[in-house]
Amino acid sequence: MEDYVYVIDFLAKGRGDLPAFKRNPVVYGIGESQFTFLELIPRRDTTFTVGERIYVGKDPSQRTKVEKIKGRVNYEDLTSTAHGELPYVLLDIVHNNEARYVKFFNEASAISTRFHVLELLPGLGKKMMIEILDERKKQPFTSFKEMQDRISFLRSPDKLISKRIELELTDPNQKYRVFTRPPLTKDHQT
Repeated sequence: MEDYVYVIDFLAKGRGDLPAFKRNPVVYGIGESQFTFLELIPRRDTTFTVGERIYVGKDPSQRTKVEKIKGRVNYEDLTSTAHGELPYVLLDIVHNNEARYVKFFNEASAISTRFHVLELLPGLGKKMMIEILDERKKQPFTSFKEMQDRISFLRSPDKLISKRIELELTDPNQKYRVFTRPPLTKDHQT
């Protein structure tokens, strides 16, 4: 279960593709820890900004802006605005949780004898992977900046992570899920 969600769209008057009598305010968000897409029912007279981090956990006293979680949704169920904002919000999540993703670079392991989980990051090939593995053996990484300083030609490790997360979220047929949960199947929609 997600405790915090980042807003990727807020429809104060509800979805335009629904009949007027069925329209209610709705917030679409993405969970901070498992990258779960959620449809949220906001409290009356609240507003949201895209990228805002809001509490949706179990403690009702901390849930100041959300009335309830309507349910989990898939990427295809989101609005075009949510699709457009997703890459920016994912990068914010990665930046706000830098230690978690630096730890990923320090601890990522091989999938098989010929394939390493680091190779799943878009734009990171075998040569770069070997350089990362060699450097982390010498000393674990402490930040994205330090990674860039120690590894030649490595630019924006934060963007490599956010691009991988985006790929896992937008392509339901991904074989490997490093950071996200699998999408909902039609028979398990909640």
